[in-house]
Amino acid sequence: MANNFRSQLIHHELLLGTMVTLTTPATSEILAELGFDWLFIDGEHGPLETGDVGAILQAVGHRLGCVVRVPAVEEVPIKKVLDLGADGVIVPMVNTVEDAKNVVSWSRYAPMGSRGVGLARAHGYGLKFGDYVENANDRIAVIVQAEHYQSVENIESIVNVEGIDAVQVGPYDLAASMGKMGQVDDPEVVEAINHVIQTCQNAKIPIGWFGVTGEAVQPYIERGCTLITAGVDTLIFASAAKELLTSLR
Repeated sequence: MANNFRSQLIHHELLLGTMVTLTTPATSEILAELGFDWLFIDGEHGPLETGDVGAILQAVGHRLGCVVRVPAVEEVPIKKVLDLGADGVIVPMVNTVEDAKNVVSWSRYAPMGSRGVGLARAHGYGLKFGDYVENANDRIAVIVQAEHYQSVENIESIVNVEGIDAVQVGPYDLAASMGKMGQVDDPEVVEAINHVIQTCQNAKIPIGWFGVTGEAVQPYIERGCTLITAGVDTLIFASAAKELLTSLR
């Protein structure tokens, strides 16, 4: 882990990233060369499996921070992607204090947590085992998603769990959990989002926000969100290809 992603995150530096969903490592390698601060590797939705994530991390190397969204609040997926060398995890549907405490524990070696001790790419396949284990607790970012009405209800307690480094807001799943599918501009949904943002700011916890365009995320940057994901690899490719085709015709 040559980069200092977690240090930048917890010091509220503005981190601009984009989302990776394609299995081809070259796609992520190209994105890594463009100057993004980090990559959001999505192992929750879409086709990415553990082996795909490993290949992507190898292709990107230490150019920038790579944070993997795991499929669920479960120990094994967290352990696997961290052993592959991810700079952190984003965990969906962290709705309770117990969820948050478990995520932190599974992401940290003893005595701070209960992360299993293995031997993999993160440890230099054994060649850098001691250095990695000694520094991993300080270098791994733990990010939880607030994307359910239960997480909104419990957000004051969740942000006070020691070891939570940031909260990623998920407006679409949040709206769905409130019976308002797709209605992210509904007043009640907006109120819930505002509550999460304000609570995180009061607790000095960095806030993550996703939007499909730069214009979509700009208002949230202005509101103080610092962990920014703009665009998805598939949409970036499709948009550029469509623009090219339009210019040809």
